[in-house]
Amino acid sequence: MMNWKKFMVVAMASVMTFSFAGCQKKETEPKQKTENVTGTTDNEKEKEEEVKEEIPANENLLTGVADLSDGAIGKRPVAVMVNNHEAARPQYGIAEADIIYEIPVEGDLTRLMAIYGDYTAVPQICPVRSCRYYFPAFSQGYDAFYVNWGIDDSIADYLEALNLDQYDGINNAGGLFGRDENRLAAGYSLEHTGYFDGTRFASVVQAEGKRTDLTEETKREAFQFNGLNEQVKPEGSDCTTVNINFGASNTSFTYDEASKTYLKSMNGTPHIDGNTNAQLGFTNVFVLETSISVRDEVGHKEVDWDGDWSYAGYYISNGGVQKIHWMKDPNNESSRLRFVDDNGNEIKVNRGKSYIAVNYAGQTQFQ
Repeated sequence: MMNWKKFMVVAMASVMTFSFAGCQKKETEPKQKTENVTGTTDNEKEKEEEVKEEIPANENLLTGVADLSDGAIGKRPVAVMVNNHEAARPQYGIAEADIIYEIPVEGDLTRLMAIYGDYTAVPQICPVRSCRYYFPAFSQGYDAFYVNWGIDDSIADYLEALNLDQYDGINNAGGLFGRDENRLAAGYSLEHTGYFDGTRFASVVQAEGKRTDLTEETKREAFQFNGLNEQVKPEGSDCTTVNINFGASNTSFTYDEASKTYLKSMNGTPHIDGNTNAQLGFTNVFVLETSISVRDEVGHKEVDWDGDWSYAGYYISNGGVQKIHWMKDPNNESSRLRFVDDNGNEIKVNRGKSYIAVNYAGQTQFQ
């Protein structure tokens, strides 16, 4: 991986788009298996085509569920940085997110990136927080608008090179940001009160003439999904509880058989949305192990966001857990995050909301 100092030299000397991660990768991914179709008759091929599901036009590409509004079909999602400090909870607006990332920041506290597949139906979200470079490295894979409140100044050149469509609360971009007066009155610290008015987002981006259509490269499902009416248990062990130790905080999940979702807790307390008072729940939980280190005196992290065959992970859904490997193209942040099994075959996942933890290796327990 390109180290931070070398990256900054390259960034200042070039106006070309580049990858934050370097080209040195740990191992070569095994070749994909190919099916032996020798002897397949025309009739058999026709039958295969007949049983192929017709995916609804309003499929949410993040969840595989057909719930997009007409105005959001083929449109870009929205990624929002959310403060996850204990003093900032409960957040609100996060229960509607289709995918939530949780990754360590300074001091091994965590920050959330909530992604919404329907840009016309984003709620008000609070508290919005600042950017760290590895979050847009993931959000670009969905061609998402990127929403934050402030940045780590040392990554400004990197963000410019990514050519993000970025909305920043520091300059109240689009007039979409403000301070929650009720939170201030309740005694919340100022940094825990910044909100993003997602209800006005669609009208603002349309008025500004921003590109709303997905690129051809990103007009695809976020995962390889199982069938529309399938609920498949991953190949592996039973799993009804998950414990993820990030260092300064602990995230845990408990499987709810009735809803077939994993209910999220933080430090032993249910993680709820302050508007709905509902506990966050996910059909799919991913834990991606990676290399994380401290890169400066402030404590900012350097995170290997592209993984590769040598990096392990876990897919948890429907009461089971499967060990996987994860990767993105190290030279292209817009590439899709891929999950493969030990044979190099891409796994299929259940349709529904997903949680993705990117964390230190060996810090997750399953029961």
